[in-house]
Amino acid sequence: MAIVVPLEEIRSSPTAALFEGDKHGHGVPVSSFIVENDPGKGPALHRHPYSEVFVVLDGLATFTAGEEEVDVAGGHVVVVPPNTPHKFVNSGDAKLRMVTIHTNGTMVQEDLD
Repeated sequence: MAIVVPLEEIRSSPTAALFEGDKHGHGVPVSSFIVENDPGKGPALHRHPYSEVFVVLDGLATFTAGEEEVDVAGGHVVVVPPNTPHKFVNSGDAKLRMVTIHTNGTMVQEDLD
């Protein structure tokens, strides 16, 4: 049987919902954030002990990953390797919508700022 999880049940803030496979998906080995950020908003510098995949759906984001900075528009995928310090900010003038996929059943994050 399929598992259906309403976003409102996993909302972690006004701008994000956090799905953790270990908690909500009966041991599915992935986690994800569903993100909707206003212009100028985004997380502080952090890293994870696993890869993170960003699916940019709408808007424009500026990603910092290690020493690299890149602007990414909706319709693109960004992959950040394990243990790489990274962050993003909505650098456009409209809502940034994206899904981030964590290759772990529980989201593990070390804040660096």
